[in-house]
Amino acid sequence: MVAAKQLVYFLCHPRELRSVVQWKLYHEPVHKRDPSKETATEKSCFHFLELTSRSFSAVIQELNPELLMPICLFYLVLRGLDTIEDDMTLDIAEKEPLLRQFAEKMEIDGWTFNKNGPNEKDRELLVHFDDIIVELKNTKKEYYDIIKDITVKMGNGMADYALNAEMNTNGVNTVEEYELYCHYVAGLVGEGLTRLFVESNLANPQLLVRMDLTESMGQFLQKTNIIRDVHEDYLDKRRFWPKQIWSQYVDKWDDMFLPENREKALNCSSHMVLNALKHADDCIFYMAGIRDQSVFNFVAIPQSMAIATLELCFRNPAIFDSHIKITKGDACHLMTQSTQNLRIVCQVFRRYVRKIAKKNDPRDPNFLAISAQCGKIEQFIETIFPTQDPKKPGVQKQPTVEEPSMDTKEALFLILTILAVLGTVGGLMVGIAYLLGAKFGGPQSKPGDLGSSIGSGPTGHEEL
Repeated sequence: MVAAKQLVYFLCHPRELRSVVQWKLYHEPVHKRDPSKETATEKSCFHFLELTSRSFSAVIQELNPELLMPICLFYLVLRGLDTIEDDMTLDIAEKEPLLRQFAEKMEIDGWTFNKNGPNEKDRELLVHFDDIIVELKNTKKEYYDIIKDITVKMGNGMADYALNAEMNTNGVNTVEEYELYCHYVAGLVGEGLTRLFVESNLANPQLLVRMDLTESMGQFLQKTNIIRDVHEDYLDKRRFWPKQIWSQYVDKWDDMFLPENREKALNCSSHMVLNALKHADDCIFYMAGIRDQSVFNFVAIPQSMAIATLELCFRNPAIFDSHIKITKGDACHLMTQSTQNLRIVCQVFRRYVRKIAKKNDPRDPNFLAISAQCGKIEQFIETIFPTQDPKKPGVQKQPTVEEPSMDTKEALFLILTILAVLGTVGGLMVGIAYLLGAKFGGPQSKPGDLGSSIGSGPTGHEEL
């Protein structure tokens, strides 16, 4: 049923189908992981990477071999830490010291943890954490020290928030608290990754001097996720939008989700988007410091997804009623563009910033600030890649990335392909039904026939 719905969707959106086909068939990874040369524990690590990560698994496995295992382990260690922090079935008396001592636990041979609740989706990672420990001990000391340092910082930060009764009960109060939370759950990840990139000589060492750029990378991703997940968090009785912002629009947090307050809610979401957009130019600046193509792909894909998701959420009332995300076709198109170079990634940012500016509502109290921020991002991109004037002598017009277009023949080919697939599937289903005894177009079955016995019994669900 799901496959049939996808086929119908792509039949109506052939451009998105083309993007999916292009990514699946023509994407050539810079590096390919070779499982045949891996030990049992290495294979186990990649198994849990695929099990716990929907978005990062594939791009991690295309990294430069120098960083492939260190970043895989870095992700799994932080995922294990996050699994403990997220588990509401764990008593705080056990959770708090475990978070603070997690960096010490990962040095104990054979250590595992099996006290997570049965519904905790990533509990198996901790049940088999001894495999991760084996590979951590095989990692270069320079990389291991970075992983351990970030684990200590993040574990202490998570423990502090777990003990913060005010936040657990009433949510985030100030913008400062909001950004500190984003720092602990995303900014520290960015810090660790940057140190790994520089240590492996795959990024400019100046990135360690400009840690504000690294912080912006994490803040931009985390803030976008918090904006998008507002309805899901509301159902889970969690609030990450700071009261300092939402209290300017409604009196109580629950009022944000009332239909009669939808305009106020949209203005509040605009304020949140404005707060996230201030990091966009720093993200572009950071990506300019990456020296390796596989690392560039690793950092650029999430940033492109974030700006596209931010545009999708901007002044979109659906975020208060459901969980929304960009389509698979759009995601594949973004991944194709983000694995090229910085110029094309800048064009992706420019395209979505312009869409945000176009959707901006003059009645929104944040209208002028959002317009100014969008203009600032475009101006920053212009300073890196100036627009060439083709009228000036001796100046060549730079190629630009246009929205995907499709000629009539290509559209017809895609439609015929979809129809052929539907016809094949339908033919197989009819053939199987015939072999099982179904009759098509014949006279009505006599009493005692198989068809009669099936049709004459009470069903109880005739409406189905």
